[in-house]
Amino acid sequence: MNNAIAANTTLAETLPPQNITILHGIQWDTYQNLVRDLESQPGTKLTYDNGTLEILMPLPPHETFKKLLGRFVEVTTEELGIEIRSLGSTTWTREDLRKGLEPDECYYIQNELAVRGKDVIDLTLDPPPDLAIEVDNTSSSMNRMGIYAALRVPEVWRFDCETLTICSLVNEEYQPCEISLALPIFNAAVLMQFLELSLTMGETSLIRYVRQWVKEQLAKSST
Repeated sequence: MNNAIAANTTLAETLPPQNITILHGIQWDTYQNLVRDLESQPGTKLTYDNGTLEILMPLPPHETFKKLLGRFVEVTTEELGIEIRSLGSTTWTREDLRKGLEPDECYYIQNELAVRGKDVIDLTLDPPPDLAIEVDNTSSSMNRMGIYAALRVPEVWRFDCETLTICSLVNEEYQPCEISLALPIFNAAVLMQFLELSLTMGETSLIRYVRQWVKEQLAKSST
C-alpha cells in the first residue's frame, strides 16, 4: 500500500458506502430510455451488461480524482501540442454486444481526427476513445473492465484510491503496462506521485506543478 495514502488512513477505507443499485432482467430499450432520461443528472453512472444494470451515484473523492487525472491529460496534451477530443462521461454502447457504460473521463488522442466534429459516434464503425479513466473507489458489482475490453478501448487508467494501474488491451484482455501508450510521457509511478501530491497541495498549485514537469521533460528530450 502506498505510504502517503496509508498515512491518510487509507482513502478507500474512510469512504462512506456507495449508493449502488443493481437491477436484473433489464431490456436494452429500457436501458437506452434510462440513459436519455438521466441526461440531466450527469453524476449518475449506468453500467449495462447483457440484462444487468448498475446505477451508481459517485461521491466527492471519486469526482476529485477523476477530474485530476483528466486535467493531467489536458495539461500535458496542451504542452505537447497534441490535438485531443475530450468526451468526459459520454455513454458508450454496443447494442450487438448488449454492453454499455460511462467512463469517468475519456479522450480521443491518436484517433482525434477520425471523430473531429462528429455529433454521433458509432462504435461499430468509428474507433473507440484512445484513453478512458476509471476511478474505482468502491467494489462495483459489474465487470467494467470487461465491458471496456468488449468496446475495444485501447487503454484505461484505473485508480482504486491506493494504486494507479495503466491497463493496455492485449488480445482482448487488459494487461498492466508501465508506460502509457496514449501519452508515453507518463508512467504509472509518475501519475501516482501527482495524485499523492493532491493530498497536500491545492489543485491549482498541483496543475502548475504538472505543467512545469511536462515542460522539463520536453526540455530534456530536446537536448
